[in-house]
Amino acid sequence: MTGFAEHRRVATVALVVKSYDEAIDWYVERLGFVLTEDVDLGGGKRWVTVTPPDGHGARLLLAEASDEAQASRIGNQTGGRVFLFLETSDFARDYQAMLEKGVEFRETPRHEPYGTVAVFADLYGNLWDLIEPKR
Repeated sequence: MTGFAEHRRVATVALVVKSYDEAIDWYVERLGFVLTEDVDLGGGKRWVTVTPPDGHGARLLLAEASDEAQASRIGNQTGGRVFLFLETSDFARDYQAMLEKGVEFRETPRHEPYGTVAVFADLYGNLWDLIEPKR
C-alpha cells in the first residue's frame, strides 16, 4: 500500500478508569502486568501505562476519567462486548493464577476452533478474553 510506512502497529489502547492508583494496583497484582510509565502531566493528569511482563502486545494507557461523559464509559467501553484479548501460552496456568488472585471469570473455560478461552471482567466490569490460541 503506498503512502504509508511499511511497519506500523497498534501500540497503545486507552482504558478509562476511575482512579490511576486503583487501576495500577489491579492490573499489576491481579494480571501480573508491569507498570511501565507513570508520568505527572500536571493538573492531576498522569501518563500511566501497563504492559504484560514480556513486553509483547499493546500497552494499556490507564486514563482517569476527567468528566461525567468519560466516567459514564467506565466499565462499558464496548457496549457489553469483549473489549480486550489477553493471549497466553499456558491457559491452565494463567487461568488458575488469576482465579487465585480474585479475578472474576464470567464463564468456565471452553475450547473453540481458534483456541482455549474464558471471559473475565476487570475491576470495572470491562470484559476480556483470556485465550490460548491454537498453534
